[in-house]
Amino acid sequence: MNAICLVIDRLHVGHLGAYGNSWIDTPSIDRLASRSVVFDQALIDSTRLERLYRSYWHGFHAMCPSDPPTDRPTLAAMLRNCGISTALMTDDRTVAEYKLAADFDELIEIDPPGQPQTAEQIEQTHLAKCLARAIGWLESAERPFLLWCHLAGLGTTWDAPLEFRRAYWEQGDPPTPTAADVPDVMLRKDYDPDYLLGIAQSYAGQVALTDACLGAVLEFLDDGPLAQETLLTLTSSRGFPLGEHLRVGACDEALYSELVHVPFMMRFPDALGAAVRSGALVEPADLWATLSDWFGVEQLPPSPTAYSLMSIIDGSTDMVRDRLCIQGIGQEKAIRTPAWYLRAVLQGELFAKPDDRWDVNNVADRCGEVAECLADALARYEQTLPDGSIGDEPPLGELLVSGFE
Repeated sequence: MNAICLVIDRLHVGHLGAYGNSWIDTPSIDRLASRSVVFDQALIDSTRLERLYRSYWHGFHAMCPSDPPTDRPTLAAMLRNCGISTALMTDDRTVAEYKLAADFDELIEIDPPGQPQTAEQIEQTHLAKCLARAIGWLESAERPFLLWCHLAGLGTTWDAPLEFRRAYWEQGDPPTPTAADVPDVMLRKDYDPDYLLGIAQSYAGQVALTDACLGAVLEFLDDGPLAQETLLTLTSSRGFPLGEHLRVGACDEALYSELVHVPFMMRFPDALGAAVRSGALVEPADLWATLSDWFGVEQLPPSPTAYSLMSIIDGSTDMVRDRLCIQGIGQEKAIRTPAWYLRAVLQGELFAKPDDRWDVNNVADRCGEVAECLADALARYEQTLPDGSIGDEPPLGELLVSGFE
């Protein structure tokens, strides 16, 4: 069996039809979702790519202060020892130059785009060129294989042909922007809504382009023998704030859901779990454990926080954890349970989940007990993580898991 992991940076989960968006057309991703296990509550554990990829490739949570022990092989090293060829394809130097990337058999670096400018045709866009390169690699790939493809995606250039963004223009709207630069701005409280509308239309066009490019990959897979023997994972390493909390783009990487909540779906070649939706809390290290399980590789030593999602996919369980934690920049941290999300900064912000999807209503002053208990759970998580004793922590109480009845 083979596996393809496609990680597209800065893909906002709320802008995909499979996750409830009805404004932007994403037929290819929606079709993929219909054949996949879709995880509705997947969150990253760090906004820093180096920490995030330590989780992806080592199963080692971003909050761990030290690197994994030297006897702990990476995912690529484990697969190589089992005769599975591995390749990393990326246009992001941070990922290409990360020390764990050296364990892949092949590193395929794609030059980042030059001066940002919109393209006239899809084939001229940076993302289309990257995915065409991936298809070319797959055409002659030695099997079995793992192709890990990390693309800077919607964080590098918005170069979709202008008609893509103009498709979301309506009568009476100001003219759509024509620049291809990715915005990175903190909005004033009295910002001009027309300015944000133009950004949203441009981002929508880039999402539509992403969907079209992915459609070419799916068509290639479906028309050839790889469809019957390849696991395809689609996810994102970070979302993209679009003004939800006065932030557009990376800004200060504040740990709100538009940044940390990401799409995550897995299509298995034998239709295992097809059309299943899971509300389980999922984090990056789980992909390490799941791929190890899929390839039949023994995880030595096992991770104290990573869980194989195969038990959810085959229906034997519906939840693997009752909390997950996120490391932000500086002292900012966050903790998520099925019922709550605490952004631990300054006085703390608390949001009821899953109903308050984009962290609109801060209820910390009305649910002080919940906020205090979550802050304690976050502190215990961070304390017990380094020595691996986190697995001995008792389950969270009913209030933290189920909320108020």
